[in-house]
Amino acid sequence: MLRSASCLLILVFVATLTSPAQAPSPDYKTNPKFIAATKEARESLNRRMYVFAEDAYKKANKIAEGQDAATLKSLYDLQNDLGKFKDAVATAMQMEAVATSPSAKATAQVNRGISLYRQAGEKNKGDSLQAADAAFKAALETDPKNATAHFLDGKILARLGQTDAAAQQFKECLSCISPNDPSYLRTQRFAENPALSTAKFAPPVQVVALDGTKFNLDAMGGRVVLIDFWATWCGPCKEELPHLKKIAKEFAGQPLVIISISWDADETKWKDFISKNDMTWVQYRDANHQLSKNFGVEAIPHYFTIDADGVLTAEMLGSGSDVEGKLKKLIAKAKARPATTTAVAAAGN
Repeated sequence: MLRSASCLLILVFVATLTSPAQAPSPDYKTNPKFIAATKEARESLNRRMYVFAEDAYKKANKIAEGQDAATLKSLYDLQNDLGKFKDAVATAMQMEAVATSPSAKATAQVNRGISLYRQAGEKNKGDSLQAADAAFKAALETDPKNATAHFLDGKILARLGQTDAAAQQFKECLSCISPNDPSYLRTQRFAENPALSTAKFAPPVQVVALDGTKFNLDAMGGRVVLIDFWATWCGPCKEELPHLKKIAKEFAGQPLVIISISWDADETKWKDFISKNDMTWVQYRDANHQLSKNFGVEAIPHYFTIDADGVLTAEMLGSGSDVEGKLKKLIAKAKARPATTTAVAAAGN
């Protein structure tokens, strides 16, 4: 299912730690036990045996005496995915200790902040939020242009009720990223209204649709968005198609945008199916499933509805979901909504 907005935005901003480790213990990389442990960890991950993978990474890390950056990064990612945020914080501190460049150190500090932020959860645990704020500020002392740290600290400060400070962090983030970045518009909106950053958002989406137009999820101009993950070979998806076509026809001319994201590997078959079935709305083929991974989609058909403010309002898996009913309510609210202060481009511009 969909990860939290903080996690989906972290996937866009956070850089992978690639800096070389400090001088390791003598020949640990050629140690058969280290090689076997890392191999066991990768194989366990492939088999989705995550607890065994964590144990194997811990073993490899012990053999390397905590000096192997790649092992620490893999362990950190896995602990975060498992929800072991306290352990992930400790691992991030080890990553910081072996960092050999300012950028690597800042990345480790950001990772520590991310785990503390996730540890705070939806209940806004004050101690964890304060600790996360300190971690992101430490990262900014190391690397003042770290966009991730600025953005996430803005979210932290907004949750702590420090609106002015949050707005400043979002503005600083804007100065660190290109206007062409998929997250630019969202960051701009948060800078104008920091409280909006505390809501649940889908990952930023910027793709080139089948007809060649650019689709940016944050550039919908106050319209409701329905996202449909599907494939031509998916039986339940085909059963849902008449319903989706009915929605497209019923809400034509209304403040609604539909985007269908296909899992098809065969581009020709995908295009032919769309043409034969008169699927006239926005179409995109997620051949490598990267966009699906960002949304946490592991099964189809899978729907998401997003309101006129860009807030994720519902996630529905499988056929028979009341998509139409949810859209009616969201569209009614969109029509009654005052004009936004941020000038955004419509899809296709």
